Amino acid sequence: MRWAAAGLLVLTIVRLWIACVVPLAPDEAYYWTWSRALQAGYLDHPPMVAVWIRIGTAVAGDTALGVRLLGPLCAVLGSVLIYDSAARLFPRRRAGLIAAVLLNATLGFGAGAVIMTPDTPLLFFWIVTLWAGARLAAGGTVAWWYVAGFGAGLAVLSKYTAVMLPVGLGIWALWARPRDARRAAPWLAAGVMVLLFLPVVLWNADHAWASFLKQGGRAADWRPERAAGFLAELVFGQIGLVTPGIFVLFVMGVAGAVAAIMRRLRAGGERAGGERAGAALAVALTLPGALVFLQHAIGDRVQGNWPAILYPGAALAAAGCASARARIWIWPSAALGFAVTALVYLYAGLGWAALPAARDPVARQLWGWADLAERVEAARRDAGAGFVAAEPFGLAAELAWSHPASVSAGILAAGRRWDTFKLPRAARPGPGLLIRPARYGERLDRELWGETRRLTVIARPGGGEDYAVFLITRDARMGDGVWLTGRR
Repeated sequence: MRWAAAGLLVLTIVRLWIACVVPLAPDEAYYWTWSRALQAGYLDHPPMVAVWIRIGTAVAGDTALGVRLLGPLCAVLGSVLIYDSAARLFPRRRAGLIAAVLLNATLGFGAGAVIMTPDTPLLFFWIVTLWAGARLAAGGTVAWWYVAGFGAGLAVLSKYTAVMLPVGLGIWALWARPRDARRAAPWLAAGVMVLLFLPVVLWNADHAWASFLKQGGRAADWRPERAAGFLAELVFGQIGLVTPGIFVLFVMGVAGAVAAIMRRLRAGGERAGGERAGAALAVALTLPGALVFLQHAIGDRVQGNWPAILYPGAALAAAGCASARARIWIWPSAALGFAVTALVYLYAGLGWAALPAARDPVARQLWGWADLAERVEAARRDAGAGFVAAEPFGLAAELAWSHPASVSAGILAAGRRWDTFKLPRAARPGPGLLIRPARYGERLDRELWGETRRLTVIARPGGGEDYAVFLITRDARMGDGVWLTGRR
């Protein structure tokens, strides 16, 4: 196993290097602004990603590595926990190494280990909870329920989709450990999860349920006329993010786990114990979530990162339940997955431009923000403006992250998204500049920005995006908005 440990060490060093050299994407810069104002909730998500960024920047400073530090480090621990889970549940198949390799070889897990979004802590705490469930399935004591409750609580503090985790674990427990329903441990563990999540509930209650309504509103989206397109995006998107060979292995592994459960039920044997409980755990933490995403895709788009929570359970199923015919493709599929991930790392880390910047999704997300900030500051000085405002939220956050230190006031961000932030609020000091993507056109919210006059257009070098510059000549809502101060 020394070579496997060495490989994980090398992979972690590469991930730390990528985390260090790749510029922050707009969403990451936005979450960094969260870390400057820690609170129990935000409009978009629960607070865990902000806590992780605050910890990382306390260690490595306000740098890209600081923002992302816990991602590569927790990917190591998550890999060890997946290894341990599969090895305990399927010892005859030497499943531990296979599960850890397959999970790390997916592009989705590899990308999530070097960028910082709410999915990063979510996936780690999902794995922690799965590991606790594996300990229970392998015959562990009921004390492991408390670890499961703690992990599930931290997962729900990371992202609301983690609610599928206790649901799946509960389904598994009713099938594999029905006697535990008469014990205190699982119910107390559920109480631990609820207590951990309670601050988010109280924050929402104090803010007109803003976050719950925003995220819960997705369930009301219903466009069945586009179902075929949404379903195709979901399936082919996951084939790309999981990589083709591993995607097939994941599907065959879950199918094999379901078949094993059905054979046992038809034979009239006991439901719980050993590999049967392991197969049931893998199914419970993948199949219900997969059905939820398929149902959602009938009416609306499923973002590519959402199903990443299914990867750990699917890796467990592929390692322990895939047929002998499927298992011969494990190592070729893993090699392809690592090769695809390596190409993406090189592309982002070295800044290769294979496409024109305007058509390159990586360039549009990552490149040219520091140069844009310098050009915006030059425009501010030329116009004699006292401040810079920006929309949308990603642009405002990127300018705050990249703007020159000479701009002491920071970047003004206004709108509903910022209303719940505990960030400094101040009257706007005289006329200012408003920066927004040129593709948005000329129509502005006059109630928010007051009277404006278009001055010029600034290009973002390397990013393929043009930004319109407006002079705010009269404020309509003095004191509205928050100041996003730059890095310390």
